[in-house]
Parts: sequence; C-alpha cells; structure tokens
Amino acid sequence: MTETTFKPETAAQAAEAVRWALSEGEPLDVVGTGSKRTLGRPMQTAYTLDLSGLNGVVAYEPEELVLTAKAGTPMAVILPMLEERRQQLAFEPQDLGALFGQPAGQGTLGGVLACGLAGPRRISAGSARDHALGIEGVNGRGEVYKGGGKVVKNVTGYDVPKLMAGSFGTLTALTEVTVKVLPAPEDTRTLVLAGRDDAAAVEALTRAMQSPYEVSGAAHLPAGVAARSGVRAVAGAGAAVTLVRLEGFGPSVAARVAALKEELGADAVLERDDSLAVWKEIRDVTAFAGERERHIWKLSVPPADGPKVASAIRDVTDADLFFDWGGGLIWVAVVPNSGSSDAVRRVLNGSGHATLVRAPEDVRASADVFQPLSEPLMALSRRVKESFDPRGILSPGRMYAGV
Repeated sequence: MTETTFKPETAAQAAEAVRWALSEGEPLDVVGTGSKRTLGRPMQTAYTLDLSGLNGVVAYEPEELVLTAKAGTPMAVILPMLEERRQQLAFEPQDLGALFGQPAGQGTLGGVLACGLAGPRRISAGSARDHALGIEGVNGRGEVYKGGGKVVKNVTGYDVPKLMAGSFGTLTALTEVTVKVLPAPEDTRTLVLAGRDDAAAVEALTRAMQSPYEVSGAAHLPAGVAARSGVRAVAGAGAAVTLVRLEGFGPSVAARVAALKEELGADAVLERDDSLAVWKEIRDVTAFAGERERHIWKLSVPPADGPKVASAIRDVTDADLFFDWGGGLIWVAVVPNSGSSDAVRRVLNGSGHATLVRAPEDVRASADVFQPLSEPLMALSRRVKESFDPRGILSPGRMYAGV
C-alpha cells in the first residue's frame, strides 16, 4: 500500500491534518520517528501522521526538576542534556533500536510515553506514566488540548497524561510532553551472584528487594544469556549470573554493597562503568537483538511465579529467556513454529500479562499482540477510545481490533 505522510511542525498543523482525515474518513497511522512502528498490530492505512517534525526542548528547569519538550524530540537529544546537569529520567526509558534492527537513539520522548516503556529501575522509580506531568496533543476530533501541569504538586488533569502512557497513539497525537526529572546517582555498583538456578536466583532477588538497602535493579541472566554480555565479568562467569544494583551517594553505596554482599553471599561486585554497561544491556534487551528470526515476548508475572513460568515455557517450545524486575518481568525469545506464539501465552494460564514485542507482520496481524482484555475492560477501552477519537481516526486497531 502506497502511503501519504503528513509531517506537521506545529500542533496547529497536526490538528489540521487530523481534521482533513476526519473530512475524508481516512484513518492515520500516528508515529514519531517510527522506531517502534513494528511494536503492535500492523496498521492498514494509506496515510501517516509523522510527528518527528515537532522537535525541540521547550523548557528545561533543572532546579524545578521539570522538562518540557516537543513530542518528536529524540531521546538522543534529551538524555545527554540531562546528563550534563547530572539529572535523569528515573524510569530508565528503553531504547529498543537494536532489538528492531535499527540504530540506537532514534526514539522520541512522545514515543517513550505513548508506548509506556520503562527499564530495570521500574521496581524502585515506577514506570513512564508515573513521571508524566503534562501533555499537549490533538484528539480524534482535530482539537488541540492540554492535560496536567508542570509541577509535581499540581494534580489537576493528572489522569490524562497517565492515560496516554501505553496508548500507542490510539487516543491522541501527542505534540508536547512535560516530565519530571530527578538527580542522577553519584555512584552505581552491582552485586554478582554466580551459578544460581532460576528459583534460587529469584529467591535471592526477593531477599535483596525486601532488604533496607534500596535496591534499584534486580535481574537474572541464565548462562546462555550471560555469555553474550559485553561486560567481561558477566560473560566470563561461565554460569548463570544474578545481578543486584545499588545506587546513590558514594559512601552510602559502598556501605550498602558491603552489607548486602555479606547477606546474599555475592561472588563479586561490578564497579560503576561495568554496572552502567550491563544494566543498559538488560534495559535494551540486547541479548536478543542478533537472532532476528526469533519472536520476542515480554511477560509480566508475579515474581514468585517467574521460575515456574520459565520452566513451563522451556518445556513446550525452544526458548531463550532472562528475568528483570526481581523476577516479575521475563523476556522470552522463541524459535518460531506453528505453536510457539500460542504456547508462550498459554503457559501463563491467566496469571500474567504477555506482549508480543517482535514478530513478522503476518504473525502480528493474526496473533494477540497485547494481552487479551476481559469483556468489561474491553468495553471500558472502547468507551475511552470513543471519548477521545469517536470516529476511529487515530491508529485504529494498533492495540486491539476495533479500538
């Protein structure tokens, strides 16, 4: 299908494009740079609304811990700017470029919020939605509107920015986003436990997270995944590796590392540079970037169920996997066959949430990419969609058929 692309440079131009689509009855595929365009059900539209022209930082107030930028502003611009002021987006936004076979740094601020992406620090800092303060956007009526505010204390309209997180462009074409930023940690170190099986690893991660030592990352890499790390101490372990991250002021980190190392019986400690490198690999799922033929699943489960779910997946299909979020997040790479996609979701048996992150277009067109909703939740989703986009102009069907 030949596509025509609208590339507005202002919110008013974006609204004009949506109003044209309304008048013609033509749906729009809402994208930023398109770095995550293959995450979700494939769109069958003749027209694309490309928001990457809405680019630039509107206001950055380091003392107030607030950043406002146009939605199409690349993360490759935002993150270095924050680093210069020793600040960060605490939810650790993912860069899935490598996983999708694209260059790193192509994602945008609006795309991070719209896809609800968060990295390993989610266990301590929350998700993208928890850091969204305000938005400006164009709804499916072609109206420019704003929701939320620019200060943490302002709760008026907070639900609107939160609602945008994980909406994948189906409710609003975001034109501007305001997020809170936080000081970056002075030091980062990681405890390494070698040779644990999945169950023993998750038990150790649970103990670490329940401790008073303020853990900000808790992951487990089975031996095959650990061997692909670019960090020598991880790849050279020759066994499964369980990782526990501690961050903060230098003296505090050193004291907490010493205490937790003794409590867990850790084998080694990664210093700052190696810690940053290995958690970036975990965040961006780079262990599965090279095997392009494999389908990639993201499973959210109760952490105590993680080892059982992993074992069940290995029993029914050829899968490689690793754990994040203390065992509550399992990344799974499966060799495609006639039953592999159904097998991954089937083993959850209603006790978790599965998203098909990477697969060919024909698979994403026929499979449930996102977790199927119960009828009450689907009815609610339809009502929300109708309130923002009554004629289904914005990315219809990206998440669920008819929504």
